[in-house]
Amino acid sequence: MHEHIENLLALLRLEKEEELEFYRKKIQRLSLEERKAEGYCWYPVKLAQQGYTIGDRAFVVVERPAENRKEHFFREGKTVNFFTRKEGARRAEFAGVVHFVDKNKMKIILNSQDLPDWSDEGLTGVDLLFDERSYAEMEKALRQLMEVKKGRLAELRAVLAGSKEPEFGQTPDIQHIPGLNASQTAAIRETLAARDVAVIHGPPGTGKTTTIVQAVKLLCQTEHTVLVCAPSNAAVDLLTERLAAQGLFVVRLGNISRVDEGILSHTLEALAASHPESKNVKKVRIQAAECRRQARRFRRQFGSEERSERRQLLEEASQLAAWADALEDRIVEQILDGAQVVTATLVGAAQKVLDKRHFRTLIIDEASQALEPASWIPILKASRVILTGDPCQLPPTVKSEAAARQGLSVTMMERCIERMPWSPMLEVQYRMHAAIMGFSNRRFYKNRLKAHESVSGHRLDIGEHFPLEFIDTAGCGFDEQVHPDSMSRFNPDEYHILREHLYQLIEAHHDRPLPTVAIISPYREQADHIRREAEQDAALAMLSLSVSTIDGFQGQERDVVYISLVRSNTKGEIGFLSDYRRMNVAMTRARKLLVIIGDSATIGNNGFYSDLLEYCEQEGVYRTAWEFMS
Repeated sequence: MHEHIENLLALLRLEKEEELEFYRKKIQRLSLEERKAEGYCWYPVKLAQQGYTIGDRAFVVVERPAENRKEHFFREGKTVNFFTRKEGARRAEFAGVVHFVDKNKMKIILNSQDLPDWSDEGLTGVDLLFDERSYAEMEKALRQLMEVKKGRLAELRAVLAGSKEPEFGQTPDIQHIPGLNASQTAAIRETLAARDVAVIHGPPGTGKTTTIVQAVKLLCQTEHTVLVCAPSNAAVDLLTERLAAQGLFVVRLGNISRVDEGILSHTLEALAASHPESKNVKKVRIQAAECRRQARRFRRQFGSEERSERRQLLEEASQLAAWADALEDRIVEQILDGAQVVTATLVGAAQKVLDKRHFRTLIIDEASQALEPASWIPILKASRVILTGDPCQLPPTVKSEAAARQGLSVTMMERCIERMPWSPMLEVQYRMHAAIMGFSNRRFYKNRLKAHESVSGHRLDIGEHFPLEFIDTAGCGFDEQVHPDSMSRFNPDEYHILREHLYQLIEAHHDRPLPTVAIISPYREQADHIRREAEQDAALAMLSLSVSTIDGFQGQERDVVYISLVRSNTKGEIGFLSDYRRMNVAMTRARKLLVIIGDSATIGNNGFYSDLLEYCEQEGVYRTAWEFMS
């Protein structure tokens, strides 16, 4: 096991260096205007709100002009630099972490006890920074894991490493749980019987989140607090919302990705703010800040009397801050003591407030997208681990090709499924028409999936049509293009065909409600191009239309989904399309109609796509792009 951990540490270093090199080359060398244009900077911004959050840290909420719709790379949890270009400003930069981004508004938790003096004076902006914290926490967890000699964590390490077989106790006598099917109930029985580790394999649309929620409800009957984690903030927010809806007292730690009162009210920050003692903490914090502000009045040239007063003010500020910390710690302990469920991202589980806490059960959702080093962060705090996800969908994001080749992209869940082939798979899906499900079912799930009767035959209400279409652009001269800046590929002609199909779809619904529609592509440049074109098309304004990359759309669904494959070249090069798991995600988002647009001459020599084309001919309709060209 030590050799495996040493290897993970080495691969993490490769990944960190790759990301740091990208930051140096792609961001650090750019001018302010270039950073703005490429989405790595917001400037100028205006201050919408400022204040103090739990932990004696200042925050700011900033807005960029409403007419600025440029794409950007700011996301919740990202490390940023809040800066001013005002001449003579004292301390012109404050590092922080993005708490949320909502359209043109961003909240930043600053790594400071003080608010900037210049935050509301204009000439301010936000830069994206390289984030070392995630790497530091992963490395810390692995080193801590290596040092363990005995005890429960050593046993769990042996099981997860494969040197010890997982143990199961008596299977609980649960025959049926209201609202769950047989495979979901079987998964919960296995979860409750596991002493070390259990795996729940949840293919698209099979109610994985519903199953997790019911499992947590049952666990809360016998355990004080259950820890629930996931790699992404969006997944943690969804679980928080669903668990709280069941009447459980849920405490959400860390950054949140949605500005939603339903989520905000469950955050540790909001719960602490509503605590009866919080007003006293706030009062003491303000007094400490005022003492620090008064102390800053004294510049370099001052006498012994002023020096003494400055020292007294700083000492008073320190004492007040310590008092506020003690009050706040007591509030936090009371909240966490009463929690039935604590939710956090994997890295968020490293928060100091959990340092002395241990959980009987940890559930990691989307474990098939989690880097193994990140998974170990919350496992250090647990006695039993339940891994849920689908290794046939998107893998973890690994930027270093060398690290990926050497195993960093292999997840803990994948290794556990190999060693535990009996692990339950959820077998009934509630999303797709059977024809939409069929290819993925055969290719990825050994035909074990079944479409529930409520969805197996549901279609759009527009007369006779096939729920699955492939529109072939072969022979049309729709060659892919490469954007000179992003080096991402796009295919404008492919969108023109897609748009004509959309027009026909709208016309077919002229006297009935329109379906929800999504257009997705493996290439960001294609998604950006389509989004820009669609926003300017008045004929599409009536649609509930989403445009996204495949990665960005995971976990979502719509009535109608279009997939723009983009690749069209004489060499038969397919690039991203060779990631079949990504295509599995794309092909399982549609409820009633899936339309795939691509060049059969480019993709057809690949076995996967050759099978897909054949399936579309047999179970759907195979059309040519010429039908949509005037």
